[in-house]
Amino acid sequence: MRLVLRIGGSVIASPVNPALINRYADLLKDLKEQGHEVAVVVGGGALAREFISVSKDLGLDERAQDEVAISVSRIFAQLFLQKLGELGCRAVPLRIEDAVKCLREGKITVMGGLKPGMTTDTVAALIVEQVNAELLIKATDQEGIYDKDPRKHVDAVKLEHLSFDDLSRVFAEDKHKAGIHQILDPEAVKILKEERVRIIVVNGFKPENVLAVAKGEKVGTLIM
Repeated sequence: MRLVLRIGGSVIASPVNPALINRYADLLKDLKEQGHEVAVVVGGGALAREFISVSKDLGLDERAQDEVAISVSRIFAQLFLQKLGELGCRAVPLRIEDAVKCLREGKITVMGGLKPGMTTDTVAALIVEQVNAELLIKATDQEGIYDKDPRKHVDAVKLEHLSFDDLSRVFAEDKHKAGIHQILDPEAVKILKEERVRIIVVNGFKPENVLAVAKGEKVGTLIM
């Protein structure tokens, strides 16, 4: 299977979690051994948002804030590639074309952000589009998608499945802004809706959820 894994910064970087990064590196090796083609996009999480705040305090505009956050996400991608060694790309891809080339060479692709105004969700969606991936797995800090924010509402209910049209009612933000933090970026959804690719949102603190999804087991929230 050709799949794209989007690992939220809220999972591995809020705070930075070396043990979990190690577990994900092992997971990626397992997926590769099982014959899957894997592209990974990682976010910068709280660390990126901290640098966005610093950028604001320095009087930098939103584009500059985004550029700083992108740099942070690429550092996490670099950590992954260092752990993967020969199984991964030689360097963090800085363009979608570079990521696709790396994947077609039989390597595990790991990248962060690309350019200001584009979230890592959108980066993942563009890779899905370019390589005709069969599945996008989003590893988040929640068990799936809820009818309302479970961090604020104790009566929030996890949704087993959603259509793309249903997603708009669970969005907190309807456009990009530096440091946006929600289950899926609306710009990414536009691309994924056109591709009609399956998306499964899982609890990323349990890397075994990703393996379960790859095996076809029912985990998290399915969007299609």
